[in-house]
Amino acid sequence: MLVAPVDLATGIDWWSATLQHTMADVTDATFEAEVVERSKTVPVVVDLWAEWCGPCKQLGPILEKVIAATNGQVELAKIDVDANPAVGQAFKVQSIPAVYAMKDGQIVDGFTGAQGEAQVQEFVDRLLPSAEVSEIDQLIAAGDEASLVKALEIQADHPEAVVALAELLVDQGEQETGLKLLERIPESPETRRITALARTGGVGDDVDATLAELLTSVKADEEARQKFVDLLEVLGGEDPRTAEWRRKLSAALF
Repeated sequence: MLVAPVDLATGIDWWSATLQHTMADVTDATFEAEVVERSKTVPVVVDLWAEWCGPCKQLGPILEKVIAATNGQVELAKIDVDANPAVGQAFKVQSIPAVYAMKDGQIVDGFTGAQGEAQVQEFVDRLLPSAEVSEIDQLIAAGDEASLVKALEIQADHPEAVVALAELLVDQGEQETGLKLLERIPESPETRRITALARTGGVGDDVDATLAELLTSVKADEEARQKFVDLLEVLGGEDPRTAEWRRKLSAALF
């Protein structure tokens, strides 16, 4: 049987690129950004090791292999505890290798000591999104009303799905239904924005002129003050005008 020749250099390049996207050498200085904040987007496995630690050198390649195979669904942060003592102290490490899994800025799993590939695989598999979560994500990405309704049939209080459907309903003029939907989840900047959108109908063509007119009445007129605040909520914090108009509102009130 003829076998196509393997391009070894290409294989090595692919493996190196995969590791670069799924593995990072983290320090005390970069831990907050590369582990805590990053774990709010994707699960991060923290491998605490040291150069003198024989079991660490056995475990490290296994972690790299298993995590690389997730194709970015899980990432690996390797931390030399000798060079970065603050992280070790934060985890209260008593022995290494010590491995922790983080999601949403919190430790959700972990183990100490060298483990075989099967055990590491089970550990990493627990961090992968379930089929149900993946289906919800796909439905939210579709973004149409039927898909969002289906997502909420799977999880009635899924924050992202609730917000997306509520905004869609408000845009369609179904303000009461959209606002009722928001009651399923805790208040957040997004729920406040949609509530404000329902009350105002949007910022209009010349929001600056509207805000300037309202500003003359905000101190004495509660309705004008509420509309002013609602318009700023709809503009959102990323719009540079929001901070400027908030300052003007504070000056007018106080």
